[in-house]
Amino acid sequence: MSDSHLVLENLCKSFGPVRANSNVTIHVARGTVHAILGENGAGKTTLMNMLYGLLQPDSGRIILNGREVRIDSPRRALELGIGMVHQHFMLVGPLTVTENIILGMSGQALTLNQGAHRARLRELSEAFGFEVEPGMEASRLPIGMQQRVEILKCLYRDADLIILDEPTSVLTPQETRTFFDVLRRLKAANKTILFITHKLEEVMNLSDRVTVMRAGTVTNELETATTNPGELARLMVGREVIFNIGSREGRRGGRLLSLQDVTATGERGNRALDGLSLDVHEGEIVGVAGVDGNGQAELAEVIAGLRPYTSGSVCLDGEELAPYSISERVGRLRIGYVPEDRQRTGLVLDQGVAANMMLRAHDRPPFTRFGRLLDFGAIRRNARALVERYQIRASSIEQPVRHLSGGNQQKIILAREIEAGPRLLVVAQPCKGLDVGAIEFVQNTLLEQRNRGMGVLYISTELEHILAICDRLVVMFRGRITGSLLPQEASSERIGRLMAGMTEEAA
Repeated sequence: MSDSHLVLENLCKSFGPVRANSNVTIHVARGTVHAILGENGAGKTTLMNMLYGLLQPDSGRIILNGREVRIDSPRRALELGIGMVHQHFMLVGPLTVTENIILGMSGQALTLNQGAHRARLRELSEAFGFEVEPGMEASRLPIGMQQRVEILKCLYRDADLIILDEPTSVLTPQETRTFFDVLRRLKAANKTILFITHKLEEVMNLSDRVTVMRAGTVTNELETATTNPGELARLMVGREVIFNIGSREGRRGGRLLSLQDVTATGERGNRALDGLSLDVHEGEIVGVAGVDGNGQAELAEVIAGLRPYTSGSVCLDGEELAPYSISERVGRLRIGYVPEDRQRTGLVLDQGVAANMMLRAHDRPPFTRFGRLLDFGAIRRNARALVERYQIRASSIEQPVRHLSGGNQQKIILAREIEAGPRLLVVAQPCKGLDVGAIEFVQNTLLEQRNRGMGVLYISTELEHILAICDRLVVMFRGRITGSLLPQEASSERIGRLMAGMTEEAA
């Protein structure tokens, strides 16, 4: 390809017997937005880690600006003009924007001149329309502005190739549109963008070219203008994907869950829930939208019994939940819970698939006999059935879940909770890290459970996922509900205002 900024040529990387990348070849043209798409475990992260110097390829070449290079560290990547903005920002909250941007730069110890740095940053910010104040403390910046600081950090180090890893996962719709404007300005300045995302609409709206990966190899590299979301989904997962996943013709029953004026304290002593009121009925999926960190995780934990609430009431079928332990909520009350952090609170990482599948009922039949003896035959039969039913990719049911992809870890938790037959299921970020085929499967599964009368509280920062499945939608901001909508009423502009803290009256 003429004027290639970057060529990855026959890159291979293995971890023991697992081939993460196999002869990956990608051409990235200068001054373009190039999207990298692939299902869970396709090898995208491994590939980007090699490009940014966090891993070394077993074989193959990286050619930058027509010259073969060896990138043995992120510092070397930056020296070569490669920057990376990670999904979770790397800012130090108490430091100013300027201090964050120059942090780690060489030659600053004795000659540090913050005034000069601030002046240059202000010029750079104005040139790209970032509107970032260099003297502002990073922790006081909105999420969208923090992302601009991360991009400024790359530009300040003269990066002309910027890797963006799932860049819109924490942004409101309005912030996403502003972010796209930023990327278009970068492209106009002849910067090259590598854009890793699972959102097909973003690929279509923003990228010039797209590379599709599956099982560690490149299956297609094509011009975005010549394709469509349906084709991209098929190339990613190897089959047709049905985007119109189900009917909203649920039969809503009686009120199942009721929260009234609930307050709860967060990890830092902040008021995570601030007078929150919410209902979930039988046979209903209620979506909870909002920028991450506005009390969604604490809401799920309060219902599951992992976090106490300081005032208000939380009732199931009119009965207060406060007296019930976690195990009683799981067993007697039949409350299912899919946690936001699957590795920290959802799984025992060093145990196998089979062991993790039975954690919810490890002390009850069919997994125990005589009240205390584990029935390993029943445990294995259960695991084999669920691995097949939920399309979980594992070398065996004894494989430690630590070595599975994030999406397959998530499927194990979903399978375990749904198969227990809960009346109420609280799911936090259920499709995080899943490819489009797995998302289709998970959401169809939840719709089936709703149609059988289950109540589902569906918490997600992925607005399109919520709108695809929910019967009703609420928006959270700083621990409160700012609005309640039906999906057909929920324009991105209206939801964006609610996510930014405006109430329905103000919006």
